[in-house]
Amino acid sequence: MKKSVILTLVIFVLMSMVMAACSGGGATEKVNLNEATLEQIIEGAKKEGHVESVGMPDSWANWGETWQELTAEYGITHADTDMSSAEELNMFENEKDAPTKDIGDIGLGFTAEAITRGLVQGYKTSYWDAVPDWAKADDGMWMIAYTGVTTFIYNEDITEEQAPTSWADVRNGTYKLTIGDVIGGATGQANVLATAYAFGGDMDNLDPAFEFWAEMAKAGRIDQGDILLQRIQAGEVQLGVTWSYNALTYRNETPNYAFTVGVPSDGSILSGYASVINAYAPHPYAAALAREFIFSDEGQINLAKGGAVPTRTDIVIPKEIQDVTIQQSQYANSIPIKDAMQYAAVGKEISARWEAEIIPLMSK
Repeated sequence: MKKSVILTLVIFVLMSMVMAACSGGGATEKVNLNEATLEQIIEGAKKEGHVESVGMPDSWANWGETWQELTAEYGITHADTDMSSAEELNMFENEKDAPTKDIGDIGLGFTAEAITRGLVQGYKTSYWDAVPDWAKADDGMWMIAYTGVTTFIYNEDITEEQAPTSWADVRNGTYKLTIGDVIGGATGQANVLATAYAFGGDMDNLDPAFEFWAEMAKAGRIDQGDILLQRIQAGEVQLGVTWSYNALTYRNETPNYAFTVGVPSDGSILSGYASVINAYAPHPYAAALAREFIFSDEGQINLAKGGAVPTRTDIVIPKEIQDVTIQQSQYANSIPIKDAMQYAAVGKEISARWEAEIIPLMSK
């Protein structure tokens, strides 16, 4: 009799363990953030007490000031792990049974994939109507808070060449280029697309871009490292190509070198990065509040301070900020990217062609 009771207890314990394992081990109960009031979002975020981001480091678009102000106003702590757009989405998926990340910032070209793979959840924010339609998805599955433009950052102290003002200058010079990850990074892919426009191509014709990059690869002029603040500060980047807000931040945070920062006159892309809330976020209310703050007046002006262009149509950027960032006249001829689906398809084509056509040339 005792044996049967013990056996029953053992079976019960084992079944409980199996059920616990199947419940998602650390995954939080789903909430519909769009059905919550702002007061409920704030209350829930304060209870969660923390927000974990990916691809939103302090040095990118002045995120550091935004995170500091979020903590000061609501008492919510923050940590970030920097990574590319593709890596962000893969982390959301790989960690779905034991999630650690709440919110990310991905290139426009990765937004369709994020929805298709079921990796994001919606939150529309109270500023929804002030955000243009091209900068947001249905139900707030993604929202673009800011845009930037393709920009050169040239270290004047480690070379004797004149700073280039166009891709044509680059082609005719000996500059070594650092453009970021092209396989899985939105920045690198946008830089390649910018060269398509520079040399007579467009989204439907990438051949001019790949002819240019094949030349650069054969000449050993492509730096295979990423374009990071640490590398800029160490003098490892001669000519970097990145978004305007990053170029300005890198320049401002590297006083040991002199830089020329400018938009290439013959080929530049104007595009944005979209905030995405992890479908499996362990702190969903904190993620929603972070997005809310990013689209607030304070959050939008913080992005402007970093050299980004806020997407809210009713925001007035103070003159003192406009005076120290890239002027609109410099990117008057830049190509605005507003079709997320087309941009996604082009990004995939660039990634595949870079892997097949350019990487083999760099390894020779």
